[in-house]
Amino acid sequence: METITEKDTIKSTSVNAKKLTLHVLEELIPNSLKDCLTIQLWDGTLWPDDKPRRTTIILNHPGALRAMFLGANEVALGEAFLNNDFDIEGVAEDVFPVADAISVSHISVWKKVHALWQLMHLPPATNGYKHPTNGRGHHRAALHGKAHSIQRDKAAVAFHYNVSNDFFALWLDRKMVYSCAYFKDDSTTLDQAQERKLEHICRKLNLHPGETLLDIGCGWGGMIMYAAQHYGVRSTGITLSEEQLHYARERIREAGLEDRCKVELRDYREIEGHEQYDKLVSVGMVEHVGKTMLPTYFEQAYSLLKPGGLFLNHGIGCIADGTASMSSTFVDKHVFPDGELAAIHEMLSAAEGAHFEVRDVENLREHYARTLRLWVQRLEANHQKALEMVDEQTFRVWRIYMSGSAYGFRSGSLDLYQSLLCKTRPGGKSGMPLTRDAWYA
Repeated sequence: METITEKDTIKSTSVNAKKLTLHVLEELIPNSLKDCLTIQLWDGTLWPDDKPRRTTIILNHPGALRAMFLGANEVALGEAFLNNDFDIEGVAEDVFPVADAISVSHISVWKKVHALWQLMHLPPATNGYKHPTNGRGHHRAALHGKAHSIQRDKAAVAFHYNVSNDFFALWLDRKMVYSCAYFKDDSTTLDQAQERKLEHICRKLNLHPGETLLDIGCGWGGMIMYAAQHYGVRSTGITLSEEQLHYARERIREAGLEDRCKVELRDYREIEGHEQYDKLVSVGMVEHVGKTMLPTYFEQAYSLLKPGGLFLNHGIGCIADGTASMSSTFVDKHVFPDGELAAIHEMLSAAEGAHFEVRDVENLREHYARTLRLWVQRLEANHQKALEMVDEQTFRVWRIYMSGSAYGFRSGSLDLYQSLLCKTRPGGKSGMPLTRDAWYA
């Protein structure tokens, strides 16, 4: 039973923490964020006031702000959310401008030091993020072996995709396309936008009936099935995920495409050079190759293409200073271990080093921000269904990861590039059309 002294101590701690928390918020959060964001303290106090706003960040205990921001990195912020130090009602993407506001360079050193002192004097969280002890539920990635070896890459893929196909199906489109969609306007649905993306890629590749297509990192088979159905090509997809392999093969069988589509459990480095294809595509795979492996990746792609062949490489790029690298981030530890982002000049340099000719580069950054927002909305709408498949921490991982990614694309720290590369024939002949007209007809 609590004594009077213990109750007084708890009350005093909460009062002091409240003062410190409100002071940190007043000093560091810019006025520009006050129009869309309310912060609710553990005792119900609302900051900056009780005006209705689209998003409320709920601090669940007096040490919540310390758990979120004392580490001054996204891992601490993400794990504070996993650990229920804070909740989000409304648009989860809105929490990331707060983190940016606290770390931006225009804040004086004195303000930063003072804020750090105040955060340190908030009470520590009593239940910091821990590995589950029963082997169930979400846990940090713990890979072994040489980075980007075939075995370690397989383990990284398994960590990400073994969440279950049914979980992904809750928030992806009907074709299960897990990459940036392509929107025409605000009325375009997710299903329409993903089909438009597949069509856009097929047109860029100038596919023709009877050609062969290899999809490196084919996911659940949406790209190869679309190309076979609409362009009459013979498609092969490779993946490192057994979950995706079985799902894609079943979809191909149900669609009656077994004579034109196949999926294999293979790493891109395990395909022999004599297996050449007319066209290659890779959607959302290059960010998991690793910077040191980019030359190998593009050299292998070049060897797998017939002369005159085209390779469309679709992947996330970071700003040129590399600050958006996935290494040692929340994504690395909780979502897709060993992922590493490269700047577009690094990717194109490696492609040219493998003798590819760069024919076109398109940045779909805004399209990916829109895609991610729709995924988050669909995930949130299916919260209870998701909890039938995964635990609450896993649900929170995906909610905060995709919301943070949407903010990255919105703010310009992340880009999404489609690079069209050509293996020219002898004499420099590319076979490319003179204009882009066919892509948009």
